[in-house]
Amino acid sequence: MTRSFLAFDLGAESGRTIVGTLQNQTLQLKQIYRFPTGMLRIQGHWYWNIFRFFEEIKKGMTLCARGDFAPCSLGIDTWGVDFALLAEDGSILGLPFAYRNFLADDIMLEVFERVPRERIYSLTGIQFLPFNSLFQLYSLTQKGSPLLAAAHDILFMPDLFNFLLTGEKATEFTFATTSQLYNPINADWEEELLDLIGLPKKLLQPIIPPGTTVGPLNKEIRQETGLNELPVVAVASHDTASAVAAAPAEGEDWVYISSGTWSLLGLETREPIINDRALALNFTNEGGAGGTNRFLKNICGLWLLQACRKTWEKDGALAYDDLISAAEAAPAFKCLLDPDDPCFLDPYDMPTSIREYCSLTGQPIPNSIPEYVRCILESLALKYRFVLDQLREAVPRAVRRIHVIG
Repeated sequence: MTRSFLAFDLGAESGRTIVGTLQNQTLQLKQIYRFPTGMLRIQGHWYWNIFRFFEEIKKGMTLCARGDFAPCSLGIDTWGVDFALLAEDGSILGLPFAYRNFLADDIMLEVFERVPRERIYSLTGIQFLPFNSLFQLYSLTQKGSPLLAAAHDILFMPDLFNFLLTGEKATEFTFATTSQLYNPINADWEEELLDLIGLPKKLLQPIIPPGTTVGPLNKEIRQETGLNELPVVAVASHDTASAVAAAPAEGEDWVYISSGTWSLLGLETREPIINDRALALNFTNEGGAGGTNRFLKNICGLWLLQACRKTWEKDGALAYDDLISAAEAAPAFKCLLDPDDPCFLDPYDMPTSIREYCSLTGQPIPNSIPEYVRCILESLALKYRFVLDQLREAVPRAVRRIHVIG
């Protein structure tokens, strides 16, 4: 028996339409469409152009319908934490803010004045990052956002696309856990934190496990794309959760590095690890497929290379394969960065930020594109090793292999 599945993987730089075909217990993947995503800057703020993304999703669906495929379901995953606001009639209230608007630590410090970080961590087990949904929503309430005041529903990114395809509203478990509004012990939204930010619980959706059918494609989408009434399934909709679920590993002697705009290094556990050491090391507990827990740390990943490439491409297109090949001939360890230094989170010009960092830390400055690329990749490798050592400290478990996925 042969079965096909249609998948959409949306990242901060690009999105992919993939058909997976299962035959004789072997899964074959075919990418049928790829499109750029990226953030849209308007009047000093970063947004996600979700309407264009939705058009690209429908284009991928149309190509699938025209091909020799007959998918039995459809699923979507995206990056974490971001959300859209909907009016009572289902209208989308403006373009969703992108997480890079919320990089200032002062938002977190204001929240900590109301609730100690130890209390928040004990309730959620989530790594403290200034762009977590908790802090984004706190910022909007403190600024008196008129859109938030008019909102009837909050839908996280994959939930939004599921809604546009089906008309049904729900929040998938793995994504809910990234928000820092979910309590893994109570398995529900944490009302103490919702009260803290002045957010009515009714704005949030019921939480459903991965694998739940959200609903069938609505008639309009079926007519536009040529696909039949196939079900839309809430997969492990946080992209890292799907990536880890796909890791070819068994047992407990492995860790993963989910490599993309962000890198996430961690391991799977049966239960959340919420203790003083995990808090001190700022590790996170996020939900996984099959009810697992992903104990990990976020690391600023290939964003550094992506942002450099965007600057360099003003003089012409550059392929990643060519950049990597050129870097192999560059001198090793000429200079090193801390990828998580705040200066790299949202620079106007990434190569300039790298030069300034090297100058401030007394290191040689890269003087060619291959040297920049090698510096970035070596710095990431060493940061992974540093975090791996922290992970071994937090979870004393033998690690015999590392799966790089994403």
